[in-house]
Amino acid sequence: MMQNPNSFISRRTFVLGSLSVPAILGGCTTVQERSALNSPQRITDPTPSPIDPELASRYAAFEDGGHFVPAVPFERMNPEYLRQRVADPTGEAPGTVVVDTPRRFLYLVENGGSALRYGVGIGRDGFSWEGNGYIHWRQHWPRWKPPSEMIARQPELEKYSVANGGMNPGLHNPLGARALYIFQNGQDTLYRLHGNPEWQSIGKAVSSGCVRLMNQDIVDLYDRVPFHAPIVVHQTPMAV
Repeated sequence: MMQNPNSFISRRTFVLGSLSVPAILGGCTTVQERSALNSPQRITDPTPSPIDPELASRYAAFEDGGHFVPAVPFERMNPEYLRQRVADPTGEAPGTVVVDTPRRFLYLVENGGSALRYGVGIGRDGFSWEGNGYIHWRQHWPRWKPPSEMIARQPELEKYSVANGGMNPGLHNPLGARALYIFQNGQDTLYRLHGNPEWQSIGKAVSSGCVRLMNQDIVDLYDRVPFHAPIVVHQTPMAV
């Protein structure tokens, strides 16, 4: 059943049909990759405008699981990357998660011809993928455990290895407030949908293959997406 529009603000909540790159990319992002975030997002209208109270509520600071998540300065962002309900452009069944990589959008298809659209950050050049899968595992404030291939490239990450228990949950953890784990045929592909505190990264290609959302948005998506929800990821633009 289609979400009640009035519940949209208050609610918090692949894998690959074919892998185009090795599964080494599943480590998501690291601190070393964040220099790519220095360039500012395009601001469509430099003229100050009244703050939208609904957006202010949607992207407000909140406390969750003992962690304080700061507010997002949404007025500094390209508005197309803010969470919003749109006409469904995907043609997929309700309940399907769809990632339009070229346009940096994630859709959650609803009944009645609509979809919730979220802005995302994606894998940088050489770290891209596409295909079909399903969400098999979901975690609040997950631990981050970079794969051995990533540690081989960045030995300083050894302290966060599986053997060492990973990185503790928190705002500096690359997976953020929530993570949705993408599986295929019962196997973890190491790709994730996850949160992150760096709102400047939304709309950019800076990660190691995972799909990142603002923490406020991944919490909302997490609450809406059940176990085994199907996911489709496109590397070519969808017709709209």
